[in-house]
Amino acid sequence: MNGWPNPMLATITDRRFSDDNWIFERKLDGIRTLSIRDGWRPQLWTRNQKRIDESFPDLVEALAELGGPRFVADGEIVAFDGKDRPVSLQTRNRSAVRVYYYLFDLLSLDGTDLCGEPLRDRKRALRDAFRFRDPLRFSEHRDRDGEAFYRHACAQGWEGLIAKRADSPYRGGHSSDWLKFKCVRDQEFVVGGFTEPQGSRAGFGALLIGYHEQGLLRYAGKVGTGYDRATLHALRARMDSMAQSESPFVDEVREPTVHWVRPELVVQVGFSEWTREGRLRHPRFGGLRVDKPAGEVVRESR
Repeated sequence: MNGWPNPMLATITDRRFSDDNWIFERKLDGIRTLSIRDGWRPQLWTRNQKRIDESFPDLVEALAELGGPRFVADGEIVAFDGKDRPVSLQTRNRSAVRVYYYLFDLLSLDGTDLCGEPLRDRKRALRDAFRFRDPLRFSEHRDRDGEAFYRHACAQGWEGLIAKRADSPYRGGHSSDWLKFKCVRDQEFVVGGFTEPQGSRAGFGALLIGYHEQGLLRYAGKVGTGYDRATLHALRARMDSMAQSESPFVDEVREPTVHWVRPELVVQVGFSEWTREGRLRHPRFGGLRVDKPAGEVVRESR
């Protein structure tokens, strides 16, 4: 990405607070994306440094039209259904969803590096740097009342909030200057295998998933709900090309008809809680994640 830092990442927390030295933004559930332009056609890069320009040509055209000739901006690509509910971007080619690029930070403008500037100054510069109209949107924020905004977010069915220290510089990687206030329990997991389908089920029965702990892949359980028929077929075809003979999990997995795969696919999973045995209760598939490397997936909560 031409030497620019990896995206700055928020740290999950159970704290909820209000503080005039922090700002509060809606937590968006999409693809974290840096947009880069230096006199040429804008480029879109995921957090694991994959180019995705070809997947979102409408967003590239919007950046070219509505932004200047030189910038590096940070944001999230998000899809909504006809009722303005966020949906997985994996459904984009199968149904009529609308896709937007929400920008929330500006790393560089006209050749000037802004990473060392306070966040509030970067946000002001971002608002002035682009002519925002769909599908390009400015990510709004509140300067106060974090706890009240969090209650509002959960009542609206949002995933949560991101709290950001208002004077923080932009530094790549996880930071305690950015915090996640989550309304629902969900996180990314690594796929290590799958079971055969039963009855009229197509594709596969359930995904076997896990997370990394001290360099080992720990087993977190199986996910058998949340798929449509097209996803079942597409994921099965992809996993068949990733087959391996040995289990990638350090824990014993007691499941019949298991097929092991290279632990490279990352999926979003919602769940109600963790059991004492370290398994997920009531897990539900929420979509593939193409913007997070499998090696970065760890357990976020206890």
